[in-house]
Formats: sequence, C-alpha cells, structure tokens
Amino acid sequence: MGFDFLAPLEEETVLFIEGLSSQHLGSKVVLHTESDFPDLDQVKMAIVGAMENRGQNKTEAVELSYIRQELYRLFPGNWHVSIADLGNILPGDSAEDSYFALQQVVAELLKRNIIPIVIGGSQDLTYSLYRAYDNLEQMVNLVSVDSKFDFGKESEGISAASYLTKIVIDEPNNLFNYCNIGFQTYYNSQEEIDLIEKLFFDAYRLGDVSNNIVISEPVFRDADIVSIDLTSVKSSDSGNFTTFTPNGFNGKEICSLSRYAGISDKVSLLGIFNHDNSRQEAVLIAQVIWYFIEGYHFRSNEYPYGSKENYLKYIIPFENDELVFFKSNKTDRWWIEIPFISSVNNKLKKSTLLPCSYEEYLAACNQEVPERWWKAQRKNII
Repeated sequence: MGFDFLAPLEEETVLFIEGLSSQHLGSKVVLHTESDFPDLDQVKMAIVGAMENRGQNKTEAVELSYIRQELYRLFPGNWHVSIADLGNILPGDSAEDSYFALQQVVAELLKRNIIPIVIGGSQDLTYSLYRAYDNLEQMVNLVSVDSKFDFGKESEGISAASYLTKIVIDEPNNLFNYCNIGFQTYYNSQEEIDLIEKLFFDAYRLGDVSNNIVISEPVFRDADIVSIDLTSVKSSDSGNFTTFTPNGFNGKEICSLSRYAGISDKVSLLGIFNHDNSRQEAVLIAQVIWYFIEGYHFRSNEYPYGSKENYLKYIIPFENDELVFFKSNKTDRWWIEIPFISSVNNKLKKSTLLPCSYEEYLAACNQEVPERWWKAQRKNII
C-alpha cells in the first residue's frame, strides 16, 4: 500500500499544532502521528511532505516544519474542507526510490478522489506527480509556474532543471498539454522557446501575466497538475536570498495564481517546490497553500459536471467551419469546443470543451482563431 512510504509528523510539530487554539487552521486538520493515521474516508485534501532535493544538487535536508507551523497558525476562512496531514516521504537510497514512493502515495490519494498538496523538495518531483496518473487512463495537462521551462538533454539525468524533458519523452506518454506561467526570456534559450512552439505547448511571459493576471485563469481551469517553483517569486517578496531572484511574481500574484488553481474544477494535484528552508519563505508558502484551499472551497462544479442546459451556446461561422462557444449562466466563464474528428487518430476520445476567455470569444467574432484552440486541435490529431 502506498501509504507505507509515509513517515509520521515530527513530535515537535505535533506538539506545536496541539498548542494552537481551536480557531486556528491546525486544529481542524487530522494528523499522521506516531500512534495514529487519519481516516481518509471523509478527507478532501491531504498535505504530503517530500524530502527529496537531490535534483537541486543540495546536500542539506529539506526543512518542512517551518511551513507547517506558519500554515497551521493561520485562521481558516468560512470553509468546510476536511484536510489531513499525512507526514513526510523521507529520501530514499536513491532519487529514483523517492520518485517511486511519491508516485505510489499520490496515485493512492488520486484513486480516493483526495487532492494531494505536495511540498517538496526539488521540482524534479513533478515527474512523480505526472506518473501517478498512469493508471487513471486519461490525458494529463500540466501547468508550471516557473521562470524556466526546465528542458534538458536526453543524455542528462533527471533534475529540477531538466524534468520536463523526461515527461515529454518517457512512455507511456499521457501528457496532452504543458503550459508555463511566468517564464523570463533571458533564462531560456531560443531553442527551448522554439521547442515549446513546435510541441504546441503554451507559455506566458512574466510581464504579460503581471500586467493582466486574469489571462492565466482559463489555463488553470484546464489543468490537472499545478507545479509551483518558488524561485518564480522575486526574492524581495519570497525572502529567499540564497537563490537571488530580482524579478518574478510578487506575493499577491503568486497567491492569486494559487487561488485560480484551487478554484478550478479540474485541478487534482498541487506541488510546491524549490524553496530555501527559511522561516521567511515559509510564511509565503503557507499563504500560497491557504489560497489554494480557499479556492477549492469556492469551486462551482461546472463543466464537465454540469449540464449544457446551464450554458448559453454561441456559434461563430468561419469560411469553411464554425467555432462553438459556451458561456456559463452561473459564473459567466467561457469555453470553446474542440470537436471530435472520427477520421483521424484522436488523443481525445470525444468532443471536449477548452476553457477560454471572453476576449478570445470577441477575437473569434472578428474571425481570429484563438491560438490555444488551434494548438489543442493540433495536439489532438498528431
């Protein structure tokens, strides 16, 4: 059973949580301790620590107690979300052992319809998160909040700076789409930028997202996995001066992105990686997790759960085709239909809806094909 890989919370952390008042978030979380393992039947979210950081070539141990203390001393919103803290996956004899253990734990949680919140460790652990979907027989959409694409050479071993290559290349290939939020051009070679285009992946520059953060919302609405690299936040806001980052998201922006991830009906897994073990950055990570949980509480359970009767349908005629949009009567959010083409080898098994923005609908009215729709069509048939 996957949970055998989990070590209980340290006694110091348990005592800290037990010392909090009944109003704090910590008092509302069930804990994996030396003497008890949570009953997961009613749990909706589970926090898992992953102590592996060899992908960053670091020798010091991962410190997660600061994050837990800062998170559990926060006050919850008006939530009704049952949360468990399942403790930590300790580093294995090799990094591959750690990857396997994390994959097993996350796969077991996904099978139980529990959303894992994984706190790393190095970001190469995202590969384990992706592989955890292997037995679910579905295509996977991965969104990474990162200043870099993290491609590497095939001949290199997996690391925090090269894990995406392994995701793209390894079989079984269940990746339908990868989207980067917040890349900084000078950290990525032109070859990598061209590869993103060649693979029909999506990428949004830091400046574009900071100027209009709402453009990222449809991206999160279509994600299964969200992986956040903490070095995407500028050091003046994160407190991480070990890895100095002069430019990046500010604290408010990274929390907004986390809330978008939480509010998405589709996101089933959040990973937070590449932190520096400091008290300062732990405060930010705690708030990022808090906003994800709040977003989850406000999920609207729309498509694919809702009936199309709850949507207005808009058909935009083109010269040889048409684009079909749907607008939710409940939230005013928009989707565009990706049609099923029976004469080709489709990755998707039926017509599906791609989240989009009102601006993309207006562009279609002006006979401009939305770029994300075009890329999704291309990925579907190649």
